[in-house]
Amino acid sequence: MTEQIFASNNIMSRKSKIAYFIGLAFFIVMIPSLIHNQWLTGPIVNAILIISTVIIGPAEAIFLGLVPSTVALSGGLLPLPLAPMVPFIMISNAIFIFAFSLIRNKTKSFIAGITIASIFKAGLLYSVVTALMPGFIESKILTNLSSMFSWPQLVSALIGGIIAFTILKISRRV
Repeated sequence: MTEQIFASNNIMSRKSKIAYFIGLAFFIVMIPSLIHNQWLTGPIVNAILIISTVIIGPAEAIFLGLVPSTVALSGGLLPLPLAPMVPFIMISNAIFIFAFSLIRNKTKSFIAGITIASIFKAGLLYSVVTALMPGFIESKILTNLSSMFSWPQLVSALIGGIIAFTILKISRRV
């Protein structure tokens, strides 16, 4: 099953896949660099991750999913005291992509894939904030962090999924 999820897209030529990868990488770096609003950046990045998964494959999308949190931290969208969250944001992006791909392939439902993947992503981030971060971050910052990494992550992932679905539907990829 895992082989199916990470199998490369034989329909697309290698040059096309590289071109898409470069284009998607450009956007996934530029969006957090230019837009410093979680409610705009989050859904757009999540949409790019899903579009990447569908067009170039989950392995490549997971690689792209490592970039946005680093860019957000270095660009100021993610404040420096939240740096301990960066590895967990990267892991949550990988889980988001993997779960979406697995569930979509198994159920043949884009909507089920997005919904369950969004729940996994938000659940992981909230769990990390409530269980692990109290030892690393002072309590007044932790309160803001808890609200930032709870339901907004779920909403952001779901909106990103809707954006991705719309773009992929228009481009006849779903």
